[in-house]
Amino acid sequence: MRTVRESVLDVLRARGVTTVFGNPGSTELPMLKQFPEDFRYVLGLQEAVVVGMADGFALASRTTSLVNLHTGPGTGNAMGAILNARANRTPMVVTAGQQVRAMLTMEALLSNPQATLLPQPAVKWAYEPPRPADVPAALARAVQVAETPPHGPVFLSLPMDDFDAELTEQEDRAGQTAAARRITHTAAPDAATVTALADRISRARSAVLVVGDDVDASGAWDAVLALAERTGLPVWAAPVSARVSFPRSHPQFRGDLAPAIGPLGRQLAGHDLVVVVGAPVFRYYPYLPGDHLPEGAELVLLTRDAEEAARAPVGDAVVADLVLTVRALADRFPAAGAHAPAPHEQVRFPEAADGVLTPPAALSAIAQGAPEDTLWVNESPSNVPQFHEATRISAPDSYLFSAGGGLGFGAAAAVGAQLGAPGRPVVCVIGDGSIHYAVQALWTAAAYKVPVTFVVLSNAKYAILHWFAQLEHAQGSPGLDIPGLDITAVADGYGVRTHRAQGAGELTKLVRDAAAQQDGPVLIDVPVTTELPSL
Repeated sequence: MRTVRESVLDVLRARGVTTVFGNPGSTELPMLKQFPEDFRYVLGLQEAVVVGMADGFALASRTTSLVNLHTGPGTGNAMGAILNARANRTPMVVTAGQQVRAMLTMEALLSNPQATLLPQPAVKWAYEPPRPADVPAALARAVQVAETPPHGPVFLSLPMDDFDAELTEQEDRAGQTAAARRITHTAAPDAATVTALADRISRARSAVLVVGDDVDASGAWDAVLALAERTGLPVWAAPVSARVSFPRSHPQFRGDLAPAIGPLGRQLAGHDLVVVVGAPVFRYYPYLPGDHLPEGAELVLLTRDAEEAARAPVGDAVVADLVLTVRALADRFPAAGAHAPAPHEQVRFPEAADGVLTPPAALSAIAQGAPEDTLWVNESPSNVPQFHEATRISAPDSYLFSAGGGLGFGAAAAVGAQLGAPGRPVVCVIGDGSIHYAVQALWTAAAYKVPVTFVVLSNAKYAILHWFAQLEHAQGSPGLDIPGLDITAVADGYGVRTHRAQGAGELTKLVRDAAAQQDGPVLIDVPVTTELPSL
């Protein structure tokens, strides 16, 4: 008779989930013992870092990631990163060990008395199997739920004594049968709906496209590009985009919409129809009131997420597969000649008078040193507009940012992304404040020789909070400056090779050399001035 552990491993093999991100505790050891050679275990030194690595891995590899946490405390430590994964719509199965069933009623040490409540509402589904025999089938279901649009994390609480339990042949077969199931998610739009929308676009005096994260995530990049070029519509990126979903060097691209109600509405002035593809309507913060849309304008949202459609404050919506919907819509318009992208001329920004690079100058130098096929991870919140101006990313699957608003994603996700896409160079641009939310990821990168290039923009403050303090008339708030940090000393301690760049030319060379090697991570510290964004 086979054990639950053997059946679980076969379930994971059947689903192609053979990389485990974890930080083990005593309640997880029964699941991990006799760890098979065809699986890979990636150790993180803290649970939020573990989830962040799994997040980047899933997004970069377009697969479902598996996380193993330590009962209630480990899940609690990971909650911020799980919230980020939910916002990123990352297919992820989070497992946590549980005390043996015989001691759950007395709530012995390391019991998680309400295991399924703890991760909610950050997960799509939370479950603790009622019997050991149910564990394999529950894991198979968890993968299915995580991969059902809109993608997202799910949670399983697994009692530690379940894994050595023996299964009957019928019980074992039930788990394998569940794992072998394949569900295809291709809800085609109604033809009449597509025709009506095409007619609305044709009748509009001045229509505009707004693209969001799910264009890139769903594989709708080419379809959206074809729609834009056939209609000739200008294209905006939805506010606070976590992915790049349209070529930023394309002549029809207009930039990023502001993440606030009034300013965004004013940006769309002059348009009478706004077609939003794969984005919430809209991701707003801070609160700056005004009209959601210009007077007389209408909006139509194309989305895979029925809840996203329901909570939009304005407009109509079509809930269907994005690739099928946009492709069908593009087919309603005549083919147009290809629009040659405008050449991206790298601009050298002047350095500050004291020799310290400005953020635009630093980002331009980084972009010049990075290879063309770079997968960028960004967590420098105060410099996002300058980052996009410098890099002008114009290929799919090339940019990751956290949609959740919390820090701690960047460094961890970069390590996971490099493991998920080992054939591409990964460059992580991150603030000196942001990196310390997941600084333990540096150890994992060094221990597993993951060749990420970390570029830390150091200004000794939470610059984005200084901006919010101005905006919210909250000057004088404590805790906005972080003097005395030495990220190179910390990284050295974790075994990461480090450099400190002073000039643009030196920075470009360091990035170029780091991205070209495969011997492990490199961290480049770049002192920069502070430039607060405008809205």
